[in-house]
Amino acid sequence: MHLSITTSLTWHCAEPTDSLLQIEVAATTDQRLLASTLASTPQGHFTRVPAQDGVGERIWLHQEGDCAVTYSADVEVLGRSAVLETLAALPPHRLPGETVPYLMDSRYCPANRFSPFVDEEFGAFEGGAKVAAMRDWIAAHYRYVPGASDASTTAIDSFVERRGVCRDYAHTLICFARAAAIPARFVSGYGGRVTPQDFHAVAEVWLADAEGSGGWHLVDATGMADAASFARIAVGRDAADTSFLTSFGQADLRQLAIVVREVAPVNHAP
Repeated sequence: MHLSITTSLTWHCAEPTDSLLQIEVAATTDQRLLASTLASTPQGHFTRVPAQDGVGERIWLHQEGDCAVTYSADVEVLGRSAVLETLAALPPHRLPGETVPYLMDSRYCPANRFSPFVDEEFGAFEGGAKVAAMRDWIAAHYRYVPGASDASTTAIDSFVERRGVCRDYAHTLICFARAAAIPARFVSGYGGRVTPQDFHAVAEVWLADAEGSGGWHLVDATGMADAASFARIAVGRDAADTSFLTSFGQADLRQLAIVVREVAPVNHAP
């Protein structure tokens, strides 16, 4: 799948402020950047640093006053969606070290609080089939309501209210999986079928394939993205690690516009 992406955002800093920006598609083995540009108002400081797990980059900015950034990219997404029910979960003692942090509680994902519910509701399932049942439960019991949550909303809040947006669906699924000792991480990115269009959030879970080795597999309880149509920006423990703009000081977001189009690849005649 080819995606054409355009993102623009403006914000205002009343005083000199340090900020982290994460809006660019990461260059990974399962997504290829065909072209990309990033333009911004003059910054007092602009430096790229590696992001979480080495997936993509963060940009350090130091600025004051009105700020604007425009990003565009053409991306070839090479990922394929696996059939979750065919995948097994690895026992914790066989998990690679890089997955261990994604078994733990985090700011928005207090997974241990969900253990009794997960044992009762999904105890009859194993591995990928358990994750699929979790995904389907969230899809059946949650309502997608823009504006229903904010930066303070945790997975517990979403579970109680049974509503939210993509970040809330992902946080709940992550909690369910971690409570079942399946590593799960939060992923931000772009999807051509996301409505309304915005930065989209999904979960990735670590499961074994037929050969017994493990890998990350995308799971979206909203049903708006799959591995073939989603371009990853960043990964982390939860939304706090993948925010498109994190300011260390007061920053007032004025405008955000995202357009993602699925573009048919050009077939050249032989």
